[in-house]
Amino acid sequence: MNKDNIVKELNAYLKGEYMAIHSYEHYIQRITNPTVKKALQKIQQEHKQHAAKTAERIQNLGGKPVDFNGIMLSIMEGMKILQGIPHSTYDILKDAIKGQEMGINKTEEIVRGDLDQESLQIVNDNLNEDRMHIDQLYNFISE
Repeated sequence: MNKDNIVKELNAYLKGEYMAIHSYEHYIQRITNPTVKKALQKIQQEHKQHAAKTAERIQNLGGKPVDFNGIMLSIMEGMKILQGIPHSTYDILKDAIKGQEMGINKTEEIVRGDLDQESLQIVNDNLNEDRMHIDQLYNFISE
């Protein structure tokens, strides 16, 4: 496998992690329920850990990790802000679930067959945590 391609794929994934971190920042600023806020903060911290592990892997492959989410993702993030971040707990949770699901789908698309075993393991571990995040968020909706 070509290391340059692996680095490119991991950087594409890393951009999505940065977008998740920023999205959760907006949710945390608007949420009023302290229990849900704490859960969102924990999820955001886990996304930061995902980003750190991914950046470290990129460096270990001899690449340079991106340090922001890229122009296109920044535009998408800006559009989302203009459309309005939801304010109710229910709407914030639904939006967070939708974002997590989109992130998982995009990541699976990005990394399909393009990573070495170690990089794939890192991404798969992160995806498993992301799936658990969705379950946690749904649990708050059903309460």
